[in-house]
Amino acid sequence: MTNTIRQLHARAQDGTALAYQLQGDGFPLVLLAGQANNHHWWDGVREDFCATHSTITLDYRGTGASDKPEGPYSTRQFAEDVLTVLDDLGIERADVYGTSMGGRVAQWVAARHPDRIRRLVLGCTSPGGPHAVERDNTVRRALAQADPETARRALTELMYSPAWLAGHPGPYGTLGDPGMPPHARRGHLVASNEHDAWDVLPFISAPTLILHGDQDRLTPPDNAPLLATRIHDARTHIFPGARHAYFEECRSEAGELVRAFLD
Repeated sequence: MTNTIRQLHARAQDGTALAYQLQGDGFPLVLLAGQANNHHWWDGVREDFCATHSTITLDYRGTGASDKPEGPYSTRQFAEDVLTVLDDLGIERADVYGTSMGGRVAQWVAARHPDRIRRLVLGCTSPGGPHAVERDNTVRRALAQADPETARRALTELMYSPAWLAGHPGPYGTLGDPGMPPHARRGHLVASNEHDAWDVLPFISAPTLILHGDQDRLTPPDNAPLLATRIHDARTHIFPGARHAYFEECRSEAGELVRAFLD
């Protein structure tokens, strides 16, 4: 096994250059980050999977070292970008672990390309559309505050519990890519908000593990059973006391659950 993270590039059909990162040499595991984030979303937990998998992350179009076209952006487009990366590596089949908006992207990958997915993990995510349970207006107002530092502090508190923050002063890799241009940030917001995979979820054939924190206000945990009712072979685990970034706050338990499921 190699611990070196290789920085690579693929090119989408529309010409967009997609930066992606490869580490390890086991069965491929694609790790998909949240909205307006690049691959650093996974920095805190990536090594948990390197003993058994080669981990693949990517900078979504609009983030990191990928191109930042004007758009439009959509979770379907991001899903096709994931397939572009797999094709660039010559990978026919992979496990996929998507969190937050990455879970929305993963739904499209698994539903539209079932032959490419062995096992699927959906974390802190929702089916989108009118069937989803949306965040309340107090959360929306907190994130829309004009002062960037106040909005960032609000996001941090939505991601992590006060107890966890007290022992982990940061920096945090889950609060957005600071290098995104405004048009790309807006595009990611639209992509996440317009996601609706409800009708295609029954086409997911891969065994699926659904994970959520029970104190998640960014994506309410009532979305977890909604997904489970639409995906044929799905099981669910809820982390008591955890907020949106359960994968970091409950790292030991979450990592063990995911590894056991994938293995």
